[in-house]
Amino acid sequence: MSDAPDTPATAPLLHTPLHSLHLRLGARMVPFAGYAMPVQYPSGLMAEHRHCREAAALFDVSHMGQVKLMGLEAAAALETLVPMDIIGLGEGKQRYAFFTNAAGGLMDDLMVTRPARADVGNAEEGFGDLFLVVNASCKDADIRHLQTQIGRRCRVQPLPERALLALQGPLAAAALARLNPAVASLVFMTGGTFDLGGSRCFVTRSGYTGEDGFEISVPAAHATALAEALLAQPEVKPAGLGARDTLRLEAGLCLYGHDIGEQTSPVEAGLTWAIQKVRRPGGERAGGYIGAPVIERHLTGAAQRKRVGLLGQERVPVREGTALFSPEGQALGTVTSGTLGPSVNQPVAMAYLPLAHTAPGTEVHAEVRGKRLPIRVVPMPFHPHRYHRG
Repeated sequence: MSDAPDTPATAPLLHTPLHSLHLRLGARMVPFAGYAMPVQYPSGLMAEHRHCREAAALFDVSHMGQVKLMGLEAAAALETLVPMDIIGLGEGKQRYAFFTNAAGGLMDDLMVTRPARADVGNAEEGFGDLFLVVNASCKDADIRHLQTQIGRRCRVQPLPERALLALQGPLAAAALARLNPAVASLVFMTGGTFDLGGSRCFVTRSGYTGEDGFEISVPAAHATALAEALLAQPEVKPAGLGARDTLRLEAGLCLYGHDIGEQTSPVEAGLTWAIQKVRRPGGERAGGYIGAPVIERHLTGAAQRKRVGLLGQERVPVREGTALFSPEGQALGTVTSGTLGPSVNQPVAMAYLPLAHTAPGTEVHAEVRGKRLPIRVVPMPFHPHRYHRG
C-alpha cells in the first residue's frame, strides 16, 4: 500500500518530523501526497534499491495516516467497511485490508493490527483495540469515512503526533535488534510495543518492498533520534520514494491511485487472497460491508478483466499510461505501473487486461514512442518475496 503523488506544485507542502534530517542528508525533495518528501539521496535511486535488497534501507513514511479504534465493538464495526475477517484477527496479528465503495471499488488499502491487551491502553495512551495505517493521499477522507460510518460504535482517534519509519531489507532485523533484541521475536504480519532508544514504539514486521523488515510508529518528537540511531548501524542507509516505488513494483504490490482505485474491484485487482473465507459467499459473516453485492458477483465469476504482471522482451521501459494491444492490433488497456526493474534487469509493468489475454505467456504489444514492442504476461512477483515467516 502507498500513495499517488497527486499534489499540485503550488499547494503549501507539509513536512514530516524528519524533514530537517532529510535536508542534512542531501535528499532531493519533491511534492508527494501533500508533503515534501525525499525522492532520493545523493547515492541515487539504483544504489538505494540495491542496498535495500542486499542490506537494510530506512524510509520515512510519516506522511501515512495512523489511526486507532477504541471500543468493544471496534472489530465488528470495521467489518462493515472492509471485506476482511477483523473479528477473528488475533492479538498481535496484522492484516492487509481495503475500504470498499458501493460500486465494489477500492476507496483505499490499509493495514490493520490488533494490539495485545497490554498495548491497547486508554483513549490517551496505547494503540487502541485496532491500530490502522492508511495512505497519506486518502487519510483525511478515510478518517471522515470511519467517523461517519462507525463513529457511534467505537472511538476513531487519528494519531498525527506519531511518525512512521520503515526499515526494510534482509539485514533489517539484525540492525533493529541492536536497539532492542526482543524485536526478533516478531514474524511477518505481527506487531507489538517495544522500547527503542527510550521511546515507546509500536512495531510491525511488515513493509512495502517484498523484503523482510519493520514499520515503526514512534512519537514525532523522538523520530529524528530514532532515525539517526538506525542510520548509525552499519547495515542501514537512507532511501527515498523512488526506490520504494521500484521495490514495490518488482514485488508485485499495488500503488493506490495507479494500480487500484475507486473504479477497480478487489477481484479485478487480484486481491481475492485478502478476503478470508468467513467473509465470502457462504461464509459465516459473508457480506455486510459496503459494495458486497458487486464484489460477491465478481468472486463468482462476473469480473471481466484482471490485473497482470508484464515482462518486457526488449530493454525499453514501459511506463504508466502506455497503451497495450493484441498482436492483431486490438486495444486492450493501459499500463498502470512500469519501470526497468533494477533487480530483475528487465522492464516490468502491471496492467488490467481482458480475461482472454491474462494467461501467463500471453504476448501483448506496448506502444512506446510510436513503436509496438512485445511484452509478455507473467506471474507476479517479479522478484521473490523474502518475508520472515518464522
